[in-house]
Amino acid sequence: MSARIINRPRSRRLFCVAALGALVAVSGCTASNMTKDGEPIDPLVVAMYAPVEGEPFRVPAVPIAKVDPKLYRQTVTTPPTISAEPGTIVVDPYEKFLYLVQEGGQSIRYGIGVGKQGFAWSGTAEIHDKQHWPKWFPPQEMQERDEYAAQFPDGMDGGPKNPLGSRAMYLYEGKCNADNLRSPSCRDTLYRIHATSEPLSIGKAVSSGCIRMWNQDVIDLYDRVPIGTKVVVLSTGAPQSIESPAMVELPMQIGEPVVVALPASPAI
Repeated sequence: MSARIINRPRSRRLFCVAALGALVAVSGCTASNMTKDGEPIDPLVVAMYAPVEGEPFRVPAVPIAKVDPKLYRQTVTTPPTISAEPGTIVVDPYEKFLYLVQEGGQSIRYGIGVGKQGFAWSGTAEIHDKQHWPKWFPPQEMQERDEYAAQFPDGMDGGPKNPLGSRAMYLYEGKCNADNLRSPSCRDTLYRIHATSEPLSIGKAVSSGCIRMWNQDVIDLYDRVPIGTKVVVLSTGAPQSIESPAMVELPMQIGEPVVVALPASPAI
């Protein structure tokens, strides 16, 4: 599968970081820009996952030298099992990838992290809410078993310690519009795509929760997709068409993020 690194500088300052990364690459390799196998990391990747400027809270660099390079954001040939229209998000929780389908048989692929028990929800939904540095509302069941979550019965404000990180996208099913969210006509799936403050959890199934991404990647995705974007979450590890995903009903409940119990993957 062909791949091309996607680096879209968000500002002149970030562009300067890219130039600095190239200069470092010329001047010599350091531990921070070498892979675990001792291979040099592309300066564009170093710049892509550098600290993010212009945010209300500090967004540190991703420790890219400690992760599998396949998790880096990159353009790839869309897998043959995905037949979605351009602009659709396809989540593969078992391969730990999120695809944003593009024109010409290409997709932007992002590494993701998932809950350690897999997914209880799969199917087709749409993004009908997007939030910068969102507030976190730990569900009641999480508060009952987790002393840390129990400290926030009224929610935790956005910030670097917030489990949702810098961005969150909220998925809904039904005939939705801005006036009927969380109604019988527009059901909250309780499924979110959000950032994480634990960068080494990407590519793994290590926690309860929804889909997590590196801050740098979720910011990139957030800026690319509008309200109404279609999202398809695959239901099994086996090859399949995304046109007939399995659906598992969840109770109507408000809380973000919900703790979702999912079947274990043989790949984990």
